[in-house]
Amino acid sequence: MARKAASLWLLMLFSCASAIHRSQFPPPPDFLFGTSTSAYQIEGGHLEGKKGLSNWDVFTHKPGTIQDGSNGDIAADHYHRYMEDIELMHSLGVNSYRFSIAWTRILPRGRFGDVNPDGVAFYNAIIDALVQKGIQPFVTIFHYDTPHELEERYGGWLSPEIQKDFGYFAEVCFKMFEPYIAGHNMILSHENAVSIYRKNYQEKQGGYIGISVSAKWYKPLRNNTADLLAVERAISFNVPWFLDPIIFGDYPSEMRKILGPNLPEFTLKQRKKLRVTKLDFIGLNHYSTWYVKDCIFSSCELDPIDGDARVVSLFERDGVHIGKETGVPFFYDVPHGMEEVVMYYKQRYNNTATYITENGYAQASNSSTAANDFTSDTGRINYISGYLKFLASAIRKGADVSGYFVWSLIDNFEWTFGYTERFGLYHVDFKTQKRTPKLSAQWYRKFLKGSLLTSEFQNGSQLQQCIS
Repeated sequence: MARKAASLWLLMLFSCASAIHRSQFPPPPDFLFGTSTSAYQIEGGHLEGKKGLSNWDVFTHKPGTIQDGSNGDIAADHYHRYMEDIELMHSLGVNSYRFSIAWTRILPRGRFGDVNPDGVAFYNAIIDALVQKGIQPFVTIFHYDTPHELEERYGGWLSPEIQKDFGYFAEVCFKMFEPYIAGHNMILSHENAVSIYRKNYQEKQGGYIGISVSAKWYKPLRNNTADLLAVERAISFNVPWFLDPIIFGDYPSEMRKILGPNLPEFTLKQRKKLRVTKLDFIGLNHYSTWYVKDCIFSSCELDPIDGDARVVSLFERDGVHIGKETGVPFFYDVPHGMEEVVMYYKQRYNNTATYITENGYAQASNSSTAANDFTSDTGRINYISGYLKFLASAIRKGADVSGYFVWSLIDNFEWTFGYTERFGLYHVDFKTQKRTPKLSAQWYRKFLKGSLLTSEFQNGSQLQQCIS
């Protein structure tokens, strides 16, 4: 009886007409639909294959740093189960997979040690397996994990020495793999890596190189000039902090006005190189939208994240949330923000080719919740379909968007949240490492096959309407 009920649920889920359809996006191979992960969050095997210690290997073992006291030593055990996970992707029908390369698997000690052949072999095996399944690798070189030795030697990203290390790491990756490149030193490190790739590898490899950035979106809390200006400042301290120097050669003027001499200067030579080098595409990691209140002309407590822009970011106005709640306290489901963020950067950066490199929905988790509590994830289906609907609208309005990657393929270690947030299309039992498809995985598979799918579910009410 339970099996019949589940089958009926899926039948209702996949048979309803909808506003979202695969045909609203460019056909493959002109558009990539995929899933996203990152090395530290899923791999595990933190001391296997001659890997070195990263900053996160060390940080997560310090008491009190991670919400549930966990770490990524094992994570989702992708290091041993990558073939199983690639089969999951293949079953979904995705044509691309965005993953990151752990710096310390390739260079355990940065440029102060040798290239690790075991690490190179591991990622080559992943790439080969993806290609065999017809899935295009979309590789991120840096996703927050830095060799611990570089932090010990000179402070990591706080020192310009990192530019030499990152350039060396990037070149090693260009020699070994297909490329993708994900503060001041980060920007110059990016420019160095892009310059190396353009000069030595792009012509013969025929690849593309860009950078992926966290793309928040903001709306004014109040309909007044102060909050409208606050939105512009908040935006400037987000994506343009990194992309303006890469594309235009300098930081946004709003940042210069506020930070003054505290914001590093680019030399004339650096500005010239940045403008010449540029990038082939922009990657936007977009999850949510916030209200913004001005803190220059208004009294308010500065936001610990956006405070340098002299704003405070909020998720409610007059007691009403900006969108539906998700499992992350500060992420709300605001689908129209997807279209607005894409169209804004279309205009700001002359419609540079863009990928949505991360977009996803979290379920809150704790040690007492079971797999069944997560697999009927209609909230995730609502979220993804809603954001895709507005992404399709941006494309119809001329935005040059070439791909979309769901975060994430599988539940993983979510940085300082540990295992208390689950973003995966597949549930992972971290004790047994068993993967179980959630309803969203089946929805995504059907969507990629071209089925018309409903875009809104609330306690089964619409499903019932669809068959009545």
